[in-house]
Amino acid sequence: MEHFYKYAPWIVVSIMFFTSYRVFVTPEQLERKHREILGDCEKKFASLSMVNDLKTQFGEIKQKIDQIYDILLEKR
Repeated sequence: MEHFYKYAPWIVVSIMFFTSYRVFVTPEQLERKHREILGDCEKKFASLSMVNDLKTQFGEIKQKIDQIYDILLEKR
Protein backbone atom coordinates (compact mmCIF):
# COMPACT_ATOMS: atom_id res chain seq x y z
CA MET A 1 0.00 0.00 0.00
CA GLU A 2 2.90 2.33 0.63
CA HIS A 3 3.96 1.98 -2.99
CA PHE A 4 0.64 3.42 -4.11
CA TYR A 5 1.08 6.53 -1.94
CA LYS A 6 4.29 7.25 -3.77
CA TYR A 7 2.59 7.15 -7.19
CA ALA A 8 -0.82 8.51 -6.13
CA PRO A 9 -0.43 11.93 -7.82
CA TRP A 10 0.46 10.27 -11.14
CA ILE A 11 -2.44 7.87 -10.85
CA VAL A 12 -4.87 10.71 -10.16
CA VAL A 13 -3.51 12.79 -13.04
CA SER A 14 -3.72 9.87 -15.46
CA ILE A 15 -7.30 9.07 -14.41
CA MET A 16 -8.25 12.72 -14.85
CA PHE A 17 -6.62 12.76 -18.30
CA PHE A 18 -8.44 9.62 -19.41
CA THR A 19 -11.81 10.89 -18.23
CA SER A 20 -11.42 14.42 -19.63
CA TYR A 21 -10.35 13.26 -23.10
CA ARG A 22 -12.76 10.31 -23.05
CA VAL A 23 -10.16 7.72 -23.90
CA PHE A 24 -12.39 4.94 -22.64
CA VAL A 25 -16.05 4.70 -23.66
CA THR A 26 -19.03 3.04 -22.08
CA PRO A 27 -20.86 0.22 -23.85
CA GLU A 28 -23.84 2.55 -24.30
CA GLN A 29 -21.72 5.13 -26.13
CA LEU A 30 -20.18 2.40 -28.25
CA GLU A 31 -23.59 1.02 -29.21
CA ARG A 32 -24.86 4.51 -30.12
CA LYS A 33 -21.84 5.14 -32.36
CA HIS A 34 -22.27 1.69 -33.94
CA ARG A 35 -25.89 2.54 -34.85
CA GLU A 36 -24.77 5.87 -36.35
CA ILE A 37 -22.16 4.13 -38.49
CA LEU A 38 -24.69 1.54 -39.70
CA GLY A 39 -27.14 4.32 -40.60
CA ASP A 40 -24.48 6.18 -42.56
CA CYS A 41 -23.51 3.00 -44.41
CA GLU A 42 -27.11 2.31 -45.38
CA LYS A 43 -27.40 5.82 -46.82
CA LYS A 44 -24.12 5.80 -48.77
CA PHE A 45 -23.65 2.22 -49.98
CA ALA A 46 -25.78 -0.30 -51.84
CA SER A 47 -26.51 -3.67 -50.32
CA LEU A 48 -25.34 -6.88 -51.94
CA SER A 49 -28.87 -7.89 -52.96
CA MET A 50 -29.40 -4.53 -54.71
CA VAL A 51 -26.14 -4.94 -56.62
CA ASN A 52 -27.08 -8.47 -57.67
CA ASP A 53 -30.50 -7.24 -58.87
CA LEU A 54 -28.82 -4.54 -60.95
CA LYS A 55 -26.47 -7.11 -62.48
CA THR A 56 -29.38 -9.28 -63.56
CA GLN A 57 -31.19 -6.25 -64.98
CA PHE A 58 -28.09 -5.24 -66.93
CA GLY A 59 -27.84 -8.79 -68.24
CA GLU A 60 -31.45 -8.68 -69.41
CA ILE A 61 -30.94 -5.29 -71.06
CA LYS A 62 -27.85 -6.61 -72.84
CA GLN A 63 -29.80 -9.58 -74.18
CA LYS A 64 -32.58 -7.33 -75.45
CA ILE A 65 -30.11 -4.99 -77.15
CA ASP A 66 -28.44 -7.99 -78.79
CA GLN A 67 -31.82 -9.18 -80.06
CA ILE A 68 -32.60 -5.74 -81.48
CA TYR A 69 -29.16 -5.64 -83.11
CA ASP A 70 -29.73 -9.09 -84.67
CA ILE A 71 -33.14 -8.03 -86.00
CA LEU A 72 -31.68 -4.88 -87.55
CA LEU A 73 -28.88 -6.86 -89.21
CA GLU A 74 -31.36 -9.38 -90.67
CA LYS A 75 -33.48 -6.69 -92.31
CA ARG A 76 -30.57 -5.29 -94.33
